[in-house]
Amino acid sequence: MFVSCLLAVFLLTVRTRNRLANVLFGVFILLNAVDISSWFSNQFLLRYPTVLVFKATTGAIINPVFYLYALALCYSDFRLRARHLLHLTPFVLVNLVLMPRFYLADAAAQSSFLAHFGSTPEATFMLVLGHLQFVSYTVAVFLTLRKYRRAYRENYADTSIITHDWLFQLTVTLTVLHAIVVLKNALGFTPYSHLFNGFELLVGINATCILSWFVLKALYNPGLFRSIDSTIAPVEDLQAEKAPAAPAAPAQASPKIEAQLSRLQAHMAQAEPYLDPELTIQDLANHLNLPVRELSLLINHHLGQHFFDFVNEYRIQKAKRLLKDDSRKNLTVLEILYAVGFNSKSSFNTSFKKHTGLTPTQYRSA
Repeated sequence: MFVSCLLAVFLLTVRTRNRLANVLFGVFILLNAVDISSWFSNQFLLRYPTVLVFKATTGAIINPVFYLYALALCYSDFRLRARHLLHLTPFVLVNLVLMPRFYLADAAAQSSFLAHFGSTPEATFMLVLGHLQFVSYTVAVFLTLRKYRRAYRENYADTSIITHDWLFQLTVTLTVLHAIVVLKNALGFTPYSHLFNGFELLVGINATCILSWFVLKALYNPGLFRSIDSTIAPVEDLQAEKAPAAPAAPAQASPKIEAQLSRLQAHMAQAEPYLDPELTIQDLANHLNLPVRELSLLINHHLGQHFFDFVNEYRIQKAKRLLKDDSRKNLTVLEILYAVGFNSKSSFNTSFKKHTGLTPTQYRSA
């Protein structure tokens, strides 16, 4: 819990362009810290039954906050709106269910309710709702990541999608941890209930390891993460918007498309915008004074390439010229990959081999 609070304080106070995402992640960690605190705080809170039960109901906020964090991390223009308060519905519903027999009851009735809480309809309702909520929000996060990945690959030149990888790993990890918790809770209703304490220890160790992973991730990746504009849709969606009833594409591009393609290729060859490792489709659209959606369709649909493939093709051609240039023999492969716009050796080698069938060193030797 101490590690959780320390990391949450960091996330809530650090100055970064991803402030909303950091705040939501900090709140997510704090809510989990409140849940973790049950192992040592419940005994003390038995003297304050209303606080104890209300603390337990805050678990209904954890999944919505994680989903909003995923949206804020993926989309740079995401903002909290009044409609997002609807995500508090399960939390409000749980407290309304507890109102008649607990919150409005006297002290004696509250103590009796807590003593038999595990067998009450309210406890069953909270358990079922919690699991359904986890499943639905986890699916929503995976769908968001799928859309984000498609849009990113089609509109950004950097193939290392650190945001997607982090969120995917995080969601899978939380799913595995939730499965262990479900198994732990299920043991209480079986002849193997004696294993419950062992699983409690396992969950605690896992939680500590995961929180330590969060801290290391923040230390190793202080610039996390790259967001995209939520108005950037995958090309399939753009095509459906533009011509939902068009059964087939024409055999050849229109003169307007041909002119735009020539202009695009001339700009890439002369201005060499691909040398910017942070180049995005928005940047290129601004250079050409074209709408982003139109340029996205031009590259992804008419040229049949993702944006990163389109840009990397120009980078590889320039790298080939540098590798063949006798006057540049003193340049290392690392210097060349940075000179042509790549920012990682692995992505450069992968792209180079994809286009030439050789590694950069093999190509230079040949």
